[in-house]
Amino acid sequence: MEIGFIGLGKMGMNMVTRLQRDRHRVVVYDRSADLIKQAQGVGCIGALSLADLVGQLKAPRAVWIMVPSGAPTEETVQAVSGLLHAGDTVIDGG
Repeated sequence: MEIGFIGLGKMGMNMVTRLQRDRHRVVVYDRSADLIKQAQGVGCIGALSLADLVGQLKAPRAVWIMVPSGAPTEETVQAVSGLLHAGDTVIDGG
């Protein structure tokens, strides 16, 4: 399986670590470059931006958003939705 993952806080980092351990291809993005580097340390592929994350995924894409609920989630869903196409999936974990 291949998935894009946005948000590498405590829950997000644990999730991408488990996905990577199970040999899934995980492309990650977070506002913190340090968290991206940490995820790369367990084998994830880092993205420099939301557009870069989407660009590294094959269609149909699956993007999991794990950011705080409320405005951060709404803003991220809106930004990512503008980059995706029909048939792609957004999972709102916030």
